[in-house]
Amino acid sequence: MNSSRAVSPLLPIAALTFAIVHIAFEHFNGGVKTHHFLARADLPGFSNWLGLAILPLVGMVLAVRVRSAQGAQKGSLLPPSIFIPVAGSLVYGAVLAASFHFGAEQVSLAAFIGLFLCALALPVYRVEYMFGFILGMTFTFGSAIPLVFALVFATLSFFLRGAAVMLMSAIRSRRM
Repeated sequence: MNSSRAVSPLLPIAALTFAIVHIAFEHFNGGVKTHHFLARADLPGFSNWLGLAILPLVGMVLAVRVRSAQGAQKGSLLPPSIFIPVAGSLVYGAVLAASFHFGAEQVSLAAFIGLFLCALALPVYRVEYMFGFILGMTFTFGSAIPLVFALVFATLSFFLRGAAVMLMSAIRSRRM
């Protein structure tokens, strides 16, 4: 097996391992948490047990994406076009989660508003962005709520960036 292809099958396994460690830690430290939207008990709640399904599934989709990117960038274990978005969105998600957890409301608000700018500037609809974001927020919010936010911002990003491309195309065609 070519070493550059070895990372793809390991992504869902690593995601499942991360989810198991997270659930085990919570189980032995007071019980597995349930998170509610807007931290209100009257809104729907999602157990962290869902992370055992969510993280490996998103990891599998990312593995497929890595496989296709490896075809374009030969010899790379995890191509920079995948690694940089995963790492960046992981850090972004972790900063947002940590600022919320530690009560840094200004940082949380700025990071949340920054998500709208990121959705405009970056193709956050790609799975590498979503995977890192979900992973970065898992310890604070579980996996389900970050998945919902990632899907909302992915949809926003897809349509805004598509509209921008169409607008730029229309402007270019009128100039010629």
